[in-house]
Amino acid sequence: MTHSHEENHTHSHPDLKGRKLLFSIFLNIIITVAQVIGGVVSGSLSLLSDALHNFSDVLSLSVSYVADRYSKKDASVTKTFGYKRAEIIAAFVNSATLVVVAVYLIYEAALRFMNPKPIESNLVIWLAILGIVANGFSVLLLYKESKTNMNMRSAYFHLFTDMAASVAVLIGGLLMLYFEWFWVDSLLTVLIAVYLLIVGYDLLKSSFKVLMLFTPDELSLEEVSAVISTFPEIKNVHHMHIWQLNEQETHLEAHLDFYEDVTLSEFDAVLIKVEEVLYTDFGINHVTIQPEHQKDDPKDIIVQD
Repeated sequence: MTHSHEENHTHSHPDLKGRKLLFSIFLNIIITVAQVIGGVVSGSLSLLSDALHNFSDVLSLSVSYVADRYSKKDASVTKTFGYKRAEIIAAFVNSATLVVVAVYLIYEAALRFMNPKPIESNLVIWLAILGIVANGFSVLLLYKESKTNMNMRSAYFHLFTDMAASVAVLIGGLLMLYFEWFWVDSLLTVLIAVYLLIVGYDLLKSSFKVLMLFTPDELSLEEVSAVISTFPEIKNVHHMHIWQLNEQETHLEAHLDFYEDVTLSEFDAVLIKVEEVLYTDFGINHVTIQPEHQKDDPKDIIVQD
């Protein structure tokens, strides 16, 4: 028997979130074109690496925008969950691109470090300032949504790391201008790449866990089972699964073994209480329960399907 605990969520206006993403895409296209031209003219690898990262932002923000639009499509008889997982897939793709870009930047920086070249620092400085201003504005636009949405958080991290990278490029440009420390360009590129690896891997791991239907890190099957078992009518909780459909929906399914051969109405009364404690104590808002009485089946919490 299935029951869904309906809950209220606070969302940004759907069109507003889409408009924010589109505006950020537009800004990053401008930054990318400017930094590619500037990187080639100035000879700055850190500027070109920042441009590459900005280009990955254009791609990732585009993926986020498409996923955001698809996630709002209604469910149907062939797509009973609709496209609620679209944003999780987008987060996974975006975080994977962060890792790939970071590895490539480290490779390029290693080559340049062994053969440093003079760099036109003034151009680097002004384009870094452009990147800081444009990406900083985009970061502020997406900050609120990044707190509650993994897809928007992946886009936010792309933009935030770009802003941080532009700050690093600016510092490097000033050091090269006044001290002619051209090796700083390669060092900054490596630092940017390491930061990308850290952020990208963390988000990649989180989105992978959701896609693989892993139990959320903050929940313990044993603890949830123990709480449900405190109800006097329930003898055993087994064959449990807990997973996230997306960041707003946490699902639980389980078999409940009852001491007595209860009626359907008696089961419903117990189910309401179980749902309430699951939602209140654990944030589980979609519950599917199979009631049993003296059924001959495995009684372990986890049963291999």
